[in-house]
Amino acid sequence: MPGAPAAQDLFAGIPVAHFDRSLAWYRQFFGVEPSFYPHDVEAVWAVGEHSYVYIEHVPDRAGRSMMMIMATDLDTTVAGLARRGLEPHRIENYEGGMRKLVYVDPDGNEISYGGVSRSAPGPSTAGT
Repeated sequence: MPGAPAAQDLFAGIPVAHFDRSLAWYRQFFGVEPSFYPHDVEAVWAVGEHSYVYIEHVPDRAGRSMMMIMATDLDTTVAGLARRGLEPHRIENYEGGMRKLVYVDPDGNEISYGGVSRSAPGPSTAGT
């Protein structure tokens, strides 16, 4: 079975209703300023080699996106989010210590971190 075409870079977009409010939330989420601003209603964060997440003011599409970033160190990533005042909306636990922590932005978009966790997973919420 043939695979998908190879990509040079990946840009994952999140439409938002209120750019300034969302910019503040994503600064808190990522813990850094955007890597660059293509224009005055779009901000881009580099999240890995050739991998980017961007928010863009597109009010009629806001609140409907979902994405997941696989973290190289999930526990450290989640601890950083907690230090910045963000707690997951939901946690999904899978076999082998695999976890997915779902965060929800002010518009209702879901952005998740996934990976293997060294911490005790607790009860599974997968599929809820």
